[in-house]
Amino acid sequence: MSQSTPTKRKKPESNNASASTTNGGSHQLHSRELKRATTVSYIYEDEENTMEGKIKPLNGFVTPLLTDMYQITMAYSLWKNNRHDIPTVFDLYFRKNPFGGEFTVFAGLEEVIRFVSDFHYTEAELNHVRELIPDCDPGFIEYLRQLDSSDVSLYAIKEGSVVFPRVPLVRVEGPLAICQLLETTLLCLVNFASLIATNAARHRLAVGKDKIMLEFGLRRAQGPDGAMSASRYAYLGGADGTSNVLAHCFFGIPVKGTHAHSFVTSYHSTDDLPDQTIKDANGKSHNLLDMALKYLKELDIKTVTSELVAFVAYARTFPKGFLALVDTYDTLGSGVPNFISVALALNEIGYQALGIRLDSGDLSYLSKESRKMFQQVGQRYSIDFFAKMQIVASNDLNENTILALNRQGHEIDVFAIGTNLVTCQAQPALGCVYKLVEINGLPRIKLSQETNKVTLPGRKDAYRLIGEAGHPLIDLLTYSGANCDKKKIADQVPQPGQKILCLHPFEEQKRVIVTPSKVQKLHQLVFDKGSLVDPLPRLEDIRSFCLEQLTHIREDHLRASNPTPYKVSLTQELYDQLHDVWMSSRLVKEMK
Repeated sequence: MSQSTPTKRKKPESNNASASTTNGGSHQLHSRELKRATTVSYIYEDEENTMEGKIKPLNGFVTPLLTDMYQITMAYSLWKNNRHDIPTVFDLYFRKNPFGGEFTVFAGLEEVIRFVSDFHYTEAELNHVRELIPDCDPGFIEYLRQLDSSDVSLYAIKEGSVVFPRVPLVRVEGPLAICQLLETTLLCLVNFASLIATNAARHRLAVGKDKIMLEFGLRRAQGPDGAMSASRYAYLGGADGTSNVLAHCFFGIPVKGTHAHSFVTSYHSTDDLPDQTIKDANGKSHNLLDMALKYLKELDIKTVTSELVAFVAYARTFPKGFLALVDTYDTLGSGVPNFISVALALNEIGYQALGIRLDSGDLSYLSKESRKMFQQVGQRYSIDFFAKMQIVASNDLNENTILALNRQGHEIDVFAIGTNLVTCQAQPALGCVYKLVEINGLPRIKLSQETNKVTLPGRKDAYRLIGEAGHPLIDLLTYSGANCDKKKIADQVPQPGQKILCLHPFEEQKRVIVTPSKVQKLHQLVFDKGSLVDPLPRLEDIRSFCLEQLTHIREDHLRASNPTPYKVSLTQELYDQLHDVWMSSRLVKEMK
C-alpha cells in the first residue's frame, strides 16, 4: 500500500440498475457488495487493486448511513445555522474497563481509518436522506454530496495496545458537522472490536502461554457480521485459531476443526463402512478396522462398535491429522479406548494420530485419566509420542471455568472456547463514548452529577511513563489545546529521568511524582486530512503487538481476581484547565 492514500474517489453511477436494491425500503440503495481479494481482504467490486491507494471498509454495511438518525438531524441544523465548518476536536474513549478487570485491548482502528478514508454519500443514499427529511433544503443535500474526509485528521493509540479509562483511543479533528456524522459509526467499529479483543486477551491469560486457545463460537455468534468480527478480534486478542472458515478465507486466521457427535452417531455398524482399508506411505493397503479391533482385543476393552467404525472412517480420511471427539457415549469406557486402538493401528503403518477432544463432563478428571491411559499404552508398546497426545477441551468454557481447571489441575493442551468468547456473556458492551472537547479553540466540558462522567476538556496528548523494571507506571494526559501556547505544550511533554507531577483528575489529594526510565507517546497521527499516513498493519502483526504488550503490563493489573487499578493522571496544566472550565460552566444556585 502506498504511503499516502487520497480521500477523493470516483462516485458510483447512480443510474446503474444492476447495482441497486430496495432491501425492504421504498427507494433504491446502491449496493456496496463485496468480493474476496487474493490479499485476504474485502474490496469493492469495481476495484481491482487495493494497492493503488484506495482503502474501503471491509464490511459493506459500513457506510455514512450506518448511523443514528440524530446525527443527520444535527448535521442539518449545523449546516442550516452555518456552524458546520467550525473546527473541532472530539475524543473517543471509555470510562470503565470491562469484565471487572483493570485493562482493555484497543481494537477496531483499521476499520475506523477505512471508514473515514472512504466517507462519502452515494446518490441513492442522498435520496434516502431526502426521504428521511421531506422538507430538507436542497442545499444541504448538495453539501452532503460534496462532503468527504479531506479536512479530517485522526490521532490514535496503536491498535492492539493495552489501554485504560479516560485516555482517548482516537482523537478526531475537523469540521463540526462531519466529525459529528462520524460518531455513531466510529463507536460501533471500536466498541465491539475492543470488547472481543479484551475478552480474548483475558481468556489467553487464563489459558496460559504454553497452551493453545481456539475460537469456536461461529454458531453462537450474533449473526454473520458479529461472527466475522468476533473471529477477527478474538485472534487479535490472543486466540491461536478459529473454526470459522470464512474468517480464514478473508483474514488468514488459522482454521481448525475435527468432527461432531453427529458424525459418530451417523454410524450404526460395520456395514456402514464397506471400505475399511487405508494405504501406507508405500501404497500398500491395510484393513484399518481389523487392526484397531486387534488392539482392542489385546487391551481387553469392550467398547461401542459403531463409535469405533466412525473413528476408523475419519482416520482413513485424515490419517495424518486424526483427532477424535470421544464423549459421544462413554468417554473413558469407550471413546478414549476406541481412539487409542485406531491410533495404534495408524502408528503401525506409519501415521501419527493427534489426540482427542473432550466436550462434556469433568474436564479436569477426564483429561488426567485420558493422559494416564495414553502414558500406559505408550509404555506398553514403546511409543513415545503417545504420552504427549493432544487433549482438546470445549464444553461451554469461559474465563472462570478455565481458572478453576488451573486450580484443580488438568492435562488439557488446547482450549476451544465458543459462546462465552464471541458473545462476551460476562459483559455485552464496552461503553466507549465520543465527546466534543474543543470547538474553535475553546475547550468544552460535559458535566454530570456522576463525577466519572465529567469529560476532560481540550485537546490532549497521552504519554505512557515506563519504570525501571520495564513496566508502565502511569498514563499521563497533557494539555495541547489551541489556546495553549507552544512553550507550555512543550514543557508538559514528559522526559526520561525527569521528576513529573501526576495529578488525579478529580481527587486533588491523589498525586504522585514519577521519574520514568522511558516515555512512550501514545497518540500518533494515522490519518491526515484525507490521506493515510502509514500503510495499515497486517492482522498478524497487530496480534503479535498485542501479545507483546501484555507481557509488559504488571501482573497485578492483569490478574482476574482483585486486580490493581492502573493510574491515569493529568499534568498540572491540564488539571487547572479542567477545573477552570468546570467552575466556569457550572451554575451557581441561589437560595432565599
